Amino acid sequence: MALPLDSYSFATPATLEEALSILGADRSARPFAGGTDLMVLLEAGHLPPGRFVNLWGLPGLRGIHALEDAVAIGALTTYTDLRGSHVIARQYPMLVHAAAETGGVATQNRGTIGGNIANASPAADTPPTLLAYDAELELQSLSGTRRVPYHRFHTGYKKMELAPGEIIRRILLPRRGDGWRDHYRKVGTRRAQAISKVCLAGSIRTEEGIVREVRIAFGSVAPVVLRCAAAEKALTGRSLNPSVIADAQAALATDIAPIDDLRSTARYRLRVAQNLLAEFLNGAKTPG
Repeated sequence: MALPLDSYSFATPATLEEALSILGADRSARPFAGGTDLMVLLEAGHLPPGRFVNLWGLPGLRGIHALEDAVAIGALTTYTDLRGSHVIARQYPMLVHAAAETGGVATQNRGTIGGNIANASPAADTPPTLLAYDAELELQSLSGTRRVPYHRFHTGYKKMELAPGEIIRRILLPRRGDGWRDHYRKVGTRRAQAISKVCLAGSIRTEEGIVREVRIAFGSVAPVVLRCAAAEKALTGRSLNPSVIADAQAALATDIAPIDDLRSTARYRLRVAQNLLAEFLNGAKTPG
């Protein structure tokens, strides 16, 4: 049962500085952006009472900007914004693919990439792509800004390296050289508007048939989205033949920790993750 609305208080600051002041003064206050997850929790009666700070529409937190060594994405940038960006489509195509897989049109128009990160769901669609692209987060509070590599941000289920009074300001995607090939695949109960059972984001660079660099990230197979270090190590410096791909699949079993839940089983998730990895690697063998 949903709590009465007077169990909540809402602040709608006009500026980022005002928002940070509110969050800094009341460390129990919680920021929100598009509100797509908040409304679901509210209707289900699972939203704890308290104070919420509306960041939607604050200047400086939305938009995609090309920097010298990176592309910066404001935390309030929506999935629709990502889908319409030529810069993102050209340089980071998996992120466009992931944005298109997230909910329906209404969710894509309102949901934000910063909210997707801060919601800290291991089944979220965009975070695996951010891991594969070596993303960095810029965090801001009244004390100033700091940067955290995204692979260090999620420290446990629904736990993050985000201090009280601090928000995600923007996401930084480093520019890459030529020769990378990307692969994104989400497996769900149906083809659209489904929470993922397993989600893979992979990026690989080969030279003369040898793997020089590879990034493998999965969602829905552990308490957090994660990079698969053992599988990456099994591939680096080797050719993509069936034996090496089998080694990477075996190593993947040590990287991930799937569970049984309402959507699937641990055994199914492991098998699907290994199959998705083989699909990615076999595709990388063909001429680009």
